[in-house]
Amino acid sequence: MRSAYTGSVATVTPTLVRLDRGYVEVSGPDSADFLERMLSNEVASLEPGEARQALLLTPKGRIVAPLRAVRESADRFLLITEASLAEVVAGALTRARFAAKCEIEVKPYRGYLQLGPGEGVRNDDYGVEAFESWGEDEREAADPGELEALRIEAGTPAWGKELDDSILPAEAGLETTHISFTKGCYPGQESVARVRNLGHVRRILRVIQTDELVSAGDEVRSGSEVAGTVTSAAGRAAMAVVPAGLMPGDRVDIGATAGTVIDAGW
Repeated sequence: MRSAYTGSVATVTPTLVRLDRGYVEVSGPDSADFLERMLSNEVASLEPGEARQALLLTPKGRIVAPLRAVRESADRFLLITEASLAEVVAGALTRARFAAKCEIEVKPYRGYLQLGPGEGVRNDDYGVEAFESWGEDEREAADPGELEALRIEAGTPAWGKELDDSILPAEAGLETTHISFTKGCYPGQESVARVRNLGHVRRILRVIQTDELVSAGDEVRSGSEVAGTVTSAAGRAAMAVVPAGLMPGDRVDIGATAGTVIDAGW
């Protein structure tokens, strides 16, 4: 779990927020074994109603999709990912299914996040108590943009902003939340293990507390060197992929202002 920096976040009142999610159901007698062989984290050990974050990776360890695997019953799982990635996930799994006895189907669900106590599976992506639920019915809920400041301050990367197929899981801080180093083989495992055995990556996703407002795309500089580019910003918090040598407490320049690298709780 990532602990959010909360210096600029007011007390959160329990609120229902809409999520832009995609859903892929994997069902059948071989569903648990198949997903255990395909995903980066352990899913076969989940009990019905439990969820675990994982990655679908290429054989070279690049991210195809971040997801949350929910075991709905003994032989049925729901994979929750970004709305734009549901068909990608379903297609990749279908191509790898071969003789596995399972069905793969994109489901037309709508997703919601309850800030505070609620029903569904716990979601720690926003640094506060929250529960994620889904269903076919549309509910009155706030816009997903309302979660952006919480997401950034919690250090949770988003697809299309901090995550794409050029980012290694370790660079985005996903090794502790999305990967098991004790499970059996899965696509990309050798590349993930190789990075871990090296003991470090050259760049890493950091949260920056800024002195003034900044925008995505603003240049981040450390001394006279360009360190990276802001990938997300809300209020006086920003995220950027920067050299791994930049540590919490270090000062950086961002556009016309400056900021301090902070600990996102990884």
